[in-house]
Amino acid sequence: MNDEHWADLREQCEALEPGAQLLTPVSDRPFRIGATASDRIVVRFADSDEERPLWREQFGVFDEQLEGQAMAIGDLQPGVEPYATVLTLTDAYAVEDDAIVATDDATGGDGESSFLVPAADARTPPERVHDDALLLAHLVEHLEIDDHRDLESLDTGSLTDYYVLASDVQRGADGLRSTARDELLERLGPDQQLHGRFGTVRRTVRERRRPKDDETILAALDERGIPREWVLGVDTDKLDVVCSVTDLEEDAVYDVDESVYVQKTDVDEDEKFERLRGLADRLDALEDADGEALAEELEAIEDRLEEALTAG
Repeated sequence: MNDEHWADLREQCEALEPGAQLLTPVSDRPFRIGATASDRIVVRFADSDEERPLWREQFGVFDEQLEGQAMAIGDLQPGVEPYATVLTLTDAYAVEDDAIVATDDATGGDGESSFLVPAADARTPPERVHDDALLLAHLVEHLEIDDHRDLESLDTGSLTDYYVLASDVQRGADGLRSTARDELLERLGPDQQLHGRFGTVRRTVRERRRPKDDETILAALDERGIPREWVLGVDTDKLDVVCSVTDLEEDAVYDVDESVYVQKTDVDEDEKFERLRGLADRLDALEDADGEALAEELEAIEDRLEEALTAG
């Protein structure tokens, strides 16, 4: 690989948005660019924390193989996949018809790799919960919300943002809780409790019943001399059909209770991520004396909590 192409490749790697990921084209392994040097580009795989150097001379070998011919993505070997992925960051290479080609042989690169995952989309579920919780905490502080009575004074836009963020935090936290629950069930024995710093959990068994098939149920009733009429009822699915094809009015056979609720129909993830980056920049700016004082105050609080927990 000549100096111009190598310099361009390094520049594109260094210009990637912090947190952005790349995917290997066949195995879909996510990785990030760790560092670049004069003879290598270091990548780190997200699924294993494996760190691996991609050597300039190997990029050169790959480049020579692409001269005048396309390389089918499906034919890429696992060791070659990261090289192919990184190469598509530059305009010198493009993906056409499931193959990687030099742009001299293609219609020209568009500067967008199909294997690039933006930072906002590359976040893990725990990272998304963290980010949503941070946004919600900042909004609560900014709006000075202490209890539900403060919501009455909010403008509609702020109240909508408050609801959407609270909903996103709840949804994300429920997903994390379900994952943690499955892992805890592997560690919890009958009548056993597990303790953490913030609480205690135990195994709980709940029974959920569902009827057996009709033939089995009716046979059991007949065997015990129980009239079938005692358990036979109206099939609501069939009743809906009757209402739709006859003049039977719905209110003649249904008692209808109406409930009104707010449904979240859209979330602007791009706006949320931009706001997060703004918060991150502000946090980085806290490296002055005020930031140090805040850090010391937090450490003191943690020390007091640790002492209280130990004493308790």
